[in-house]
Amino acid sequence: MDPLTHTATGLFLSRAGLNRLTPYATPILILASNAPDIDIVTLAGGSLNYLNFHRHLTHSLLAMPVLALLSVAVVWVAGGRRLRWMGAVAAALVAVISHLLLDLTNVYGVRLLLPFSSRWLRLDITNVIDFWMWGAFLLCVAAPFLSRLVGSEISSGSGRERHHGRGWAWFALAFLLVYNCGRAVLHGRAVASLESRVYEESQPVRTAALPDAINPWKWRGLVETREFFAEIEVKLLADFDPSGASIFHKPEPDPALEAAERTKTFQDFLRFSQFPFWRVTPIPEPAGAKRVEAMDLRFGSPAAPAFVATAVVDANGRVIESSFQFGRVRPH
Repeated sequence: MDPLTHTATGLFLSRAGLNRLTPYATPILILASNAPDIDIVTLAGGSLNYLNFHRHLTHSLLAMPVLALLSVAVVWVAGGRRLRWMGAVAAALVAVISHLLLDLTNVYGVRLLLPFSSRWLRLDITNVIDFWMWGAFLLCVAAPFLSRLVGSEISSGSGRERHHGRGWAWFALAFLLVYNCGRAVLHGRAVASLESRVYEESQPVRTAALPDAINPWKWRGLVETREFFAEIEVKLLADFDPSGASIFHKPEPDPALEAAERTKTFQDFLRFSQFPFWRVTPIPEPAGAKRVEAMDLRFGSPAAPAFVATAVVDANGRVIESSFQFGRVRPH
């Protein structure tokens, strides 16, 4: 998930009661809830380096206690006061776990089992940025301020401390749990719809239902068959008609494709990509050369690709250049 969602989750964990475990619990929880994303420093090595090491060891189960201890140590050094270390580390560990669980829910996925397994795990039930979570969290951050303002007018001079934020924090965390469980149910229905149909007389080999940015009842369906990929919108509140799918045929075997696949760029990309779609296109310069592209269909389509590895292969089958690009790619 995005840093705003992780930060808000850490804040609500503190307000919900973990702030009782140690002094400076709130900064510890906020820092720990973002700690796995320390791997953003790998972006300095370029986009391919970031692809390799984003959500790498820092997002693994093995690293959880290390990141929790690191978060506590940073606050301890910065704060200059004594902490209750057992309580501080326990709270930080909860925050790190919340980060991994939130990242597990979205399309990008995590590699929880590193260094023993590099398998990507993902639930495909939320986007990296989820506007429903943002809306709920904004409400639960703003509401205590309003409650405190109204309460101060009503009970001015009473001298009693009020904890308006705790109830809203519990509401935010409960919303997070219920919302993701609901999304998981809807995702299961969308996948079942995709798997139960035939596409141009071909059976699905595998499918994926990817969440819509706004509508929980609308999903972007991906279907792979032996000959092609199909992309289709799944609306759970309407009848599902597979005849409306966009079809992307897989390319024929080509020496240029095989040459590109042997490069480090493509090997790194294919370790990440879950739905790689290949495209081979002749280009005028140099004579007889071809452009080979592999794109991850989870993040775009052939018409508007994203997460794309590209190679130029000459007429002799030699790779002249190769590159990887995040984000939308301009058509050639």
